Amino acid sequence: MSGDLKQLQQKLQLAFQNKQLLKQAFTHASYVNEHRFSQHEDNERLEFLGDAVLELTVSEHLYRIFPDRPEGELTKLRAAIVCEPSLVKFAESLEFGKYVLLGKGEELTGGRTRPALLADVFESFVGALYLDQGLEAVTTFLHSHVFSQIMLDGKLQTTDYKTELQELTQHHNMGVLEYRIVEERGPAHEREFVSEVFMEGRGLGRGTGRSKKEAEQQAAAVALERLKQSEQNPS
Repeated sequence: MSGDLKQLQQKLQLAFQNKQLLKQAFTHASYVNEHRFSQHEDNERLEFLGDAVLELTVSEHLYRIFPDRPEGELTKLRAAIVCEPSLVKFAESLEFGKYVLLGKGEELTGGRTRPALLADVFESFVGALYLDQGLEAVTTFLHSHVFSQIMLDGKLQTTDYKTELQELTQHHNMGVLEYRIVEERGPAHEREFVSEVFMEGRGLGRGTGRSKKEAEQQAAAVALERLKQSEQNPS
């Protein structure tokens, strides 16, 4: 059973005019498939919209607070904020998982805590809030619950693992990195990619994500951890 959306609105200090939009944001496709004769709509279209709204609002925020940074840096910062691991952290901090309407199968397999699902729900909520109250309300929400988490002493607390791995291997002349997508799984609307990073043919790390780029970032993070451990404990 999902949590009370009235309780969520109180916690977020929001009042949706269109309560159906809010409910839709937390309705997973698996729930709709099990209630085909009801009027429920899943959150996939709202997720699509929320993704675009997030890109815009985060871009504007970074543009304003970092007036001297070049376009390339701003692009990397934005990508780090709107990537799956970051969205999952935001969703978890707001306990979004307990409000999702899920099908029985998805519930039994731990869907309520699945990273891809949580990231999608966060985007869906942003899309619903935009439709209900406009861009200003979204910006206010993000300032309260997102931007405050990623900013500390004027620095963005995000990591580009691929760049960090590249710099480490180049510094030590360790060899050439290559990323490969080794597996694709899940239905089309919830695709998961598995990436592996190789150096001179040797596998260094494997990661998963809802996009190829995200899977590569996760693979790079695993590889970094392994390389750092081997440096600390040389055989």
